[in-house]
Amino acid sequence: MPDSQPQPPHSSFPSDPAGHGSLLLSGARLADGRIVDVRLCGGRIEAVGTAGSLAVAHPSGPGTRVDLTGYLLLPAPAEPHAHGDTALTADVPGPVSHEPEDVQRRVTEAALLQLGHGATALRAHVRVGDVPGLGALLAVLRARRALRGLAELTAVAMPRVLTGVAGADGLAMLRDAVKMGADVVGGCPDLDPDPAGYVEAVLEVAAEHGRPVDLHTDAADPARLARLAAMAGGLRPGVTVGPCDGLGRLPADVASRAADRLAAAGIAVLCLPQGPCGQGGDGGAAHREGTAPVRLLRAAGVRVAAGSGALRDVSNPVGRGDPLEAAYLLASRHGLRPEEAYDAVSGAARATLGLPEVRVEAGFPAELLAVRGDRLAGALSLAYGRIVVHRGRVVARTSAVREYGDSTTSAELGLPRQGRGERP
Repeated sequence: MPDSQPQPPHSSFPSDPAGHGSLLLSGARLADGRIVDVRLCGGRIEAVGTAGSLAVAHPSGPGTRVDLTGYLLLPAPAEPHAHGDTALTADVPGPVSHEPEDVQRRVTEAALLQLGHGATALRAHVRVGDVPGLGALLAVLRARRALRGLAELTAVAMPRVLTGVAGADGLAMLRDAVKMGADVVGGCPDLDPDPAGYVEAVLEVAAEHGRPVDLHTDAADPARLARLAAMAGGLRPGVTVGPCDGLGRLPADVASRAADRLAAAGIAVLCLPQGPCGQGGDGGAAHREGTAPVRLLRAAGVRVAAGSGALRDVSNPVGRGDPLEAAYLLASRHGLRPEEAYDAVSGAARATLGLPEVRVEAGFPAELLAVRGDRLAGALSLAYGRIVVHRGRVVARTSAVREYGDSTTSAELGLPRQGRGERP
């Protein structure tokens, strides 16, 4: 994975860990058009001032300044719906290995790819029970430790069946998973013979351990969704459901009433604009017709976040895992303004994960993404160059240069050079 490896010690990356020294991001453009300097220290934004007004705390230290001229500086996105345990397996011949070492490698590589796109926090949904047992979860927890300092990785335990005789082992496995370190209680009630019983079991385990809940559901059955909202309403630290593709196939009045119930219960919806995640038991085939009705849900007051879902596995062999692509699709297909679309993969996604808000203002966490460009709409369209900041340090950098054979023509026409934001 040469394009996603952490940089070696000789890298020019500013590499002071959070709490040691400061980092100055100079000449960055904000979404409101201002050109500013941003000083980071201790994992937080220490100061924001007009361009040229701030200095680094220790000017003699190496790698303490990053020139962001030509970059748009944004709160970093988060990935609220990843399946790292199955990622990058679309081209694997034969059965996919569930050995912990192989799962850890896939999870780590997938997380680094998504970190390169800008996601400094990721929530990985992991199967427990059946063939993987607790091995896949163990692998994700090991990957979480290995990635510390680069990205925040949390794990959702996903049992297959929780009710009846067959569900007894799954329920025991779920409790063991939480004790082992799973951060979130999840699963897919649509696959259980008793979906309501499944939800009840998940909520009970979550309440016992004070964990949030994140459930896979197509939401195609409004009565079932109403029961879920009634049972889960008010649970703290919160409930998320998704991808809810089935809501988009319901009559508008029925979908509207369902959205009102979700809003009243304080349940967030996680949509997957880039395609299915294959966790509905059919490889995602039933969910290729569309995604959740994002504008209807937002109008009802539901918090809507967007995730990536599958990353090059059998359900989406070309999945990119790029939050900016998810935002682009929300803007181009669902009619959201670029600011609303980006919030779905940043502010709303972070809130869904229970993370603090990020603004490019003093006092907020230094979780930032710099993208080549000067407007958010352009960044969502052509986000080639990116610099990712986690806990106040640069943790990933992606650059791209586009060249044309006849440079005289572009010079005569005064065309901008891609990636530089300037006239030749």
